[in-house]
Amino acid sequence: QVQLVESGGGLVQAGGSLRLSCAASVSIFSFNAMGWYRQAPGNQRELVATFTRGSSTNYADSVKGRFTISRDNAKNTVYLQMNSLKSEDTAVYYCNANLRDVAIWGQGTQVTVSS
Repeated sequence: QVQLVESGGGLVQAGGSLRLSCAASVSIFSFNAMGWYRQAPGNQRELVATFTRGSSTNYADSVKGRFTISRDNAKNTVYLQMNSLKSEDTAVYYCNANLRDVAIWGQGTQVTVSS
């Protein structure tokens, strides 16, 4: 069974930075796409940043210029570097991967930005 394990969430002041990690139990080359989503209380889950096959990246407009997605293929890990954090970035962040059109989710990690 493929697993995604997130880490790196926490409490940070506005303007600060955090780096999230998502470690996969299989080679990340197995996935058609892999990246990060988030869900704030009362809101739908939304895309934050993803890699698609061919190493293309896709970012939500709200995080462009502040967040950077990267990966370490040898460690089967994808990262999300979050800079200049705002209170509206507060959410549970989920790692997601697409494996043969099946969506796989991590357990989520809480990010709280205090103003």
